[in-house]
Amino acid sequence: MPLTRLREFLDSHKIKYVVMSHSVAYTAQGIAALTHISGKELAKTVIVKLDGALAMAVLPASSQVDLSRLKTVTGATDAALASEQEFKDSFSDCQTGAMPPFGNLYDIPVYADESLTRDKEIAFNAGTHLELIRMAWDDFAKLVKPRMARFATGGLESQAA
Repeated sequence: MPLTRLREFLDSHKIKYVVMSHSVAYTAQGIAALTHISGKELAKTVIVKLDGALAMAVLPASSQVDLSRLKTVTGATDAALASEQEFKDSFSDCQTGAMPPFGNLYDIPVYADESLTRDKEIAFNAGTHLELIRMAWDDFAKLVKPRMARFATGGLESQAA
């Protein structure tokens, strides 16, 4: 069961969270619609390759990763989206495309877009296409220690300066 590893981690750190079940959905925007969570409040995890190494880019569901900007803010020479074939074995306890943004559980660095800090809570896939977890942003930041940067484009956050 994909949620087990994440739940055990959160419980061991005495973190308050809510698990939300929803109908099957495969896109972040679809999940946002089903759960009535704004696309800017639902975080999606995009797996990227920075100089050939896997990394997580966490950003609002309503946005896209600006690979050029991500490359610049990380100091990478090359940045590209990773294919499912390239990352699926790294998340054997998750359904493909439903990885939670906890790279620390998978030895993968996490980069979070600064726009996510505007909300007190973060909601994200819990390892399946049927469940979300909602928790305090501060708890997420404390546990994951993501490197914060601006790399999202296409959503409302890219208009705020």
